[in-house]
Amino acid sequence: MADNFKLLAAGLLIAAGIAGFYLFSDMPTVVRVVSVLAGLGAAAGVAWFTEPGRRFFAFSQDAVTEARKVVWPTRKETMQMTGVVILFVIVMALFLWIVDGTLTWLVQLLMGRSE
Repeated sequence: MADNFKLLAAGLLIAAGIAGFYLFSDMPTVVRVVSVLAGLGAAAGVAWFTEPGRRFFAFSQDAVTEARKVVWPTRKETMQMTGVVILFVIVMALFLWIVDGTLTWLVQLLMGRSE
């Protein structure tokens, strides 16, 4: 039950930050953006102390750990695969152009409109 109140408070802090953006319309843009960021930061701080907040934090840490396990391709591999993709796109474009032209010719031939 306490988590629900904390999450409600976090939602209200976000709303307050957004409201501040519009209430400070005569202020510089930097102040208005800081208002929104302060609301988001305060809401994150309140949400941190809830059970869903702790689960989300643990999930984010697991996601970062998994992302570190990824083996990223080298520059050479990336360039080679990009070349393969571009070549494939060109070949498919030519193939579809030929199929389209052939089908158009056949339909015109069947309809008696060939020139």
